[in-house]
Amino acid sequence: MFKKIQPFLKPLLIVILVITLVFGDLSSALAARTGGRIGGGSFRSPSRTYTSPRGGGYGGGYGYGGGGFGFPFLIPFFGFGGFGSLFTVLIFIAIANFLIKSVRNFGGDSMENSYNNPKISVAKVQVGLLASGRYLQTELDELAQTADTNTASGRATVLQEASLALLRHPEYWVSGLTETNTTGIDAAEAKFNQLALAERSKFSAETLSNVNNQLREGSPTQLLEGKGDLSKFTETGEYIVASIIVGVQGKLDLPQINEVNHLQRALQQIAAMGSDRLLAIEILWTPQAQGDTLSRDDVLLNYPNLRLV
Repeated sequence: MFKKIQPFLKPLLIVILVITLVFGDLSSALAARTGGRIGGGSFRSPSRTYTSPRGGGYGGGYGYGGGGFGFPFLIPFFGFGGFGSLFTVLIFIAIANFLIKSVRNFGGDSMENSYNNPKISVAKVQVGLLASGRYLQTELDELAQTADTNTASGRATVLQEASLALLRHPEYWVSGLTETNTTGIDAAEAKFNQLALAERSKFSAETLSNVNNQLREGSPTQLLEGKGDLSKFTETGEYIVASIIVGVQGKLDLPQINEVNHLQRALQQIAAMGSDRLLAIEILWTPQAQGDTLSRDDVLLNYPNLRLV
C-alpha cells in the first residue's frame, strides 16, 4: 500500500509547502503600507477648430479669379451629335462637382477627427530601489509639500524634479518597468485613471499627497502601531518603489526594461517632456512614512512585473 502512494507523497508535500509559504507571505504583505502621491492635470481636448475650404465659381469648384474652375473654356471641345455642347458641359460639371465634394468631405472629416480626438500616450515608468536610497523619500516629500500641481508649467517641473531624483542615484536601482499605451483622447483618461488607481490600491493609506494643489498629510502613527520604533529604519532587505504615470499628446516610445541603460533612457525621456505636451501626471511612492517598510515579499506580491536591472 505504501509503495502505491509513495510516488504521490513528494508532490503533495511540495504543494503543502508552497501553500504555507504563499499564505505566510500574504499575511506579512497585508501589513500597513503608506504611500505618497503628487498629481494633477486633465484630459480636455485641445481647443482647435477646423473649417473646410470653400470654393466658388461653377458648383463650388476650384477657381480662377472668382473661384470657378473655368469649365466654360471647355465648351468648344464637347458635343455629341444632336445634343448641344451646353448639355454636355452640364453633365461634365455635375460629375466634376460630385468628385470634388467627395474628396473634400473625405479630407475634411479626416482632419476634423484628428483635431477632435487626437492621439494621446499614457505611460508608466516604475523603479524599485534599495531602502538605503531613502534620500528619495525625503526629496519626494519636499516636492509634494512645495509643488504647484495646478498649472502646466508646475506639473512639468514636478515631473522633471521627480525623474531627476531617480536619475541621480542609479546605484540604488534594483528593478524597473515601463508601459506605454497610445489611444484617442476619449479613452486616454480612463487608461490613465486605471494605471493610477492600480498603484494607489497597493497603499493602505496615502499619508502625504498634493493633487491639484490640495495638500493633505495623514498621521501614520495608528497605521504603523506595533511596527516598532518609528525613528528607526532598518535597511537590510527592504525596498522603495516609485511610479511615474503621465498622459502626453502625441506618441511616446519608452524602451522595455532589461538593463540599467534602458531604465535610464526611459527616465530621461520622461524628464524632458515639455509642458506643451504634458496633460496629466501621477507620481506615487511607497513607503512614505518614516518607520514603514517594504519587504522583498511585499515587492514580489504587489509588483510582480518589475524586472531586475
